[in-house]
Amino acid sequence: MKFGIIGTGIVGTALAVRLEEAGHECIGVHTRSRLSYERFCGYLRKEHLPLETLVPAADVLFITTQDGMIRSIAETLSANAPIKPGQVWIHCSGSLPSDILRIKENLPVHCLSLHPLQAFASVEKALDILSGTHFGIEGDVEELGEGIVKDLGGVAHHILASQKSLYHAGAVVASNYLVVLASLAVELFAEAGILSEDALASLLPLMRGTLFNLEQVGLPQALTGPIARGDAQVVQGHLAHMPRKLVEIYQALGLKALELGEGKKALQGLTYPSEELSLLKSLLMKE
Repeated sequence: MKFGIIGTGIVGTALAVRLEEAGHECIGVHTRSRLSYERFCGYLRKEHLPLETLVPAADVLFITTQDGMIRSIAETLSANAPIKPGQVWIHCSGSLPSDILRIKENLPVHCLSLHPLQAFASVEKALDILSGTHFGIEGDVEELGEGIVKDLGGVAHHILASQKSLYHAGAVVASNYLVVLASLAVELFAEAGILSEDALASLLPLMRGTLFNLEQVGLPQALTGPIARGDAQVVQGHLAHMPRKLVEIYQALGLKALELGEGKKALQGLTYPSEELSLLKSLLMKE
């Protein structure tokens, strides 16, 4: 596969390196940023080409720009670049469908989306963890997408283009909101007299332990704590001492925890005692 990269950020750089290692050929790159191109060349020395040279020479074009630029890049390619018939255009956005690339119905190209379900803080980190990363794929040539993901050492999952925003929302909850949950926990520790730096340091092993439990036993079995046990008095104590601004968030998360708790007990052939269940629900309902 001869491929080109448009946008030499972290994802584009890591993809190019690993695909070259898998035997494919990066024929060149195009980017507006001199700094990102220089960083790219630190990992893979490829020529910076104008679009009119890069586009017709590639079997596959990876558009690895920021989400807000993907449509405009596709418009530029559709209007100005000589396109090779049968070419594949791929973007790596988790929130945009593949057909955002199809500016004109009669374009002789295939459109595909390959989204790495991972948080890459740097090129080095991306190269370290790209193998084993899960990818959401959708578009015209999903079999090609599966092959690319396999060459990257990843795991492919087919997703519905019409529901891609929900897929991306799930990723945001699992990644970004994990940071938010840590922040909320640090706030609560601060109320108990523990400094923020010490609070995070003490919470991280707990969070790692929970992630380990999720890996080992999955959902809903990994749920522990007072709601899983049905200990309404502990929950009542939390709410009685909690800063008012955090109560609604705690309650919303608690209701979801109660749903998981019921599922966990059902797997064990058990149920919450009716009085405990009613009390938990009343405590967790918004006032």
